[in-house]
Amino acid sequence: MVGQGIISQGLQLPLPILITLLGGMATPFIGLISEKMRLRLTDAWMVLVSALSLYGVYTLYDQVSKTANHVLLIYSWGQTPPFSGCFEIDMLGVYMAFSIGLLSLLVSVYSISYMEHESRVTEFNTLVIFMVSGMYGIVMSGDLFTLFVFWELMGLASYVLVSFLKRNWGPIEAGFKYLVMSATAGAFLLLSMALIYGMAGTLNFAALASTLRGAPMTPWTILIFATLIVGFGVKSAIVPLHTWLPDAHPEAPSPISALLSGIVIETGLYALTRVLYIAFEPGFFKVPIAALALVTMTVGNLLALRQDDLKRMLAYSSIGQVGYMLIGISTGMTYGLLGTFLHIFNHSLMKGMAFLSVGSIVHETGTRDINKLKGVGRMMPWTTLSIFVAFMGLGGVPGTSGFISKFILFNASMGAGLSILALAGVLNSTLSMAYYLRVLIALLSKRTEETIEAKEAPILMVGVAMVMAVLIIVLGFYPSPIVGIASDASKSLIEGLTNYIGAVL
Repeated sequence: MVGQGIISQGLQLPLPILITLLGGMATPFIGLISEKMRLRLTDAWMVLVSALSLYGVYTLYDQVSKTANHVLLIYSWGQTPPFSGCFEIDMLGVYMAFSIGLLSLLVSVYSISYMEHESRVTEFNTLVIFMVSGMYGIVMSGDLFTLFVFWELMGLASYVLVSFLKRNWGPIEAGFKYLVMSATAGAFLLLSMALIYGMAGTLNFAALASTLRGAPMTPWTILIFATLIVGFGVKSAIVPLHTWLPDAHPEAPSPISALLSGIVIETGLYALTRVLYIAFEPGFFKVPIAALALVTMTVGNLLALRQDDLKRMLAYSSIGQVGYMLIGISTGMTYGLLGTFLHIFNHSLMKGMAFLSVGSIVHETGTRDINKLKGVGRMMPWTTLSIFVAFMGLGGVPGTSGFISKFILFNASMGAGLSILALAGVLNSTLSMAYYLRVLIALLSKRTEETIEAKEAPILMVGVAMVMAVLIIVLGFYPSPIVGIASDASKSLIEGLTNYIGAVL
């Protein structure tokens, strides 16, 4: 089908998935060679795999943009879709893959210095690569079964990474809580898949859009909707399914906290968005998603106010940010989805940088207590500058990329007749500045005996944070490039649905 989408047979995988799967499997062997040669080869290997996978995303973008319907279909052995598992990649999938690839590359560089004194670096790098591979698979899947396989790959790797610092009890407890809640959510996801297959006779997204979408509201469709919300909502940290996140993110190593808050929860949100817009008309879920947006942003920001643990505060902040993203989903409009997907990318940079910069402070001081970090900013000026930029972006201050996406989200909510969400969003953004400013005031206050010996973080850790800070500011003043890509992504979900269906059927 030249010009209408490329169909591949045989053992075929999208290039980013192939690179990360092979890279993850090869990492233990690289680790053995590294130990014998007494070199840190696995660090360089993870950076190389991350960079190559990001290049693979570019090749996919080139292929998708050159096809007439902007959809790329890849399937392996067996029958053709919709009777087999497949990868169906549109501009939305490419956009999400770019966000995943960029943050994972930055985190892999940061981890070189952060993990310098850890003995299980090979295990860490292997798990990170597999987690990234799982995320790639989720955003490129063309059916629920394929998505679930990669969902579990992402989950299994992230459970272990949360508990990676197992010499302390906190990470073990947090990882176990994360495992139990996510496994329960996985059971709900399987139940939703069974119900969907029973009603539609398929799990293929394109086939679902042509059969289940627009079906009248019945107890069964309501049950499917509810199970999908629970199944995807736990990983997305939607209130009240969020309780694992404030424990897991602070206890994980800071590079993992950056990935979990920066892109893993957004990958869950992507999966929910994709399935909702495939299986239902927006009018079906507009009100319940709007209610979840209101509750999620408010609860997240209110609970962040009460935290003295810096990483725990950032974890609750991530819950609040998910609430903003839900606003765009609830609108049912291309413009609202533009705000959501733009905020997903911006949040990956802003919250990723916040966790990495805070990780640098914890790395140098050994504490996450805000009250014990007074004056650290005077000793770590570059790290503090990056935290300042991250907080301004998360608060939606003009001149940062966070302002652009929040402006679109709040404007879209008013256009969709949900002005209450715009008002709540502005109030919550103002509220969030209270705990961001509290941290900045503590970092820049007079030094204490506990912080007098603090020093700036290693150059790689500082350098990664500063690169992200520059991106946030540049995209705040010149957002056109990323807005254009995000616009194509949002259009592919609504306006491009016919092409998405046609590539398979």
